[in-house]
Amino acid sequence: MKTPLSSVFAALLLLTASCASVDSRVSDHKAAFDAWPADVQEKVRAGKVDIGFSPEMVEVALGKPDRLSSRTTAGGQADVWVYFDKGPNFSIGLGVGSYNSSSAVGAGVTVGDDFRDDEKMRVIFEGGRVTAIEMRKS
Repeated sequence: MKTPLSSVFAALLLLTASCASVDSRVSDHKAAFDAWPADVQEKVRAGKVDIGFSPEMVEVALGKPDRLSSRTTAGGQADVWVYFDKGPNFSIGLGVGSYNSSSAVGAGVTVGDDFRDDEKMRVIFEGGRVTAIEMRKS
């Protein structure tokens, strides 16, 4: 029978395995990556994007977007890739209570990144190339 601790460990392992790193994405797109100019390779390895990048370059640098949307302006149609801030998030709770001369104390800790989905970045594509990058200011 599994203990709760082993279940938590298994869940964390699964979560970690599902998060692809830049190195694993570069490896998955090795032929394309090798054909890119050195300055593009350097930015992608650093997890950065720039004006003129293709969707593949952005995906290797940042991963798949968290949300896709489109924008229509007088200039035409644009695709918008939205990335959320997925920094670590944890909560600690403590409770004390009493009822009919009995008392109880409880505590809990929650660790995860599913509670916060603030937009961190928007990458805008027109004609298959990045034309704008919007970053959230702190």
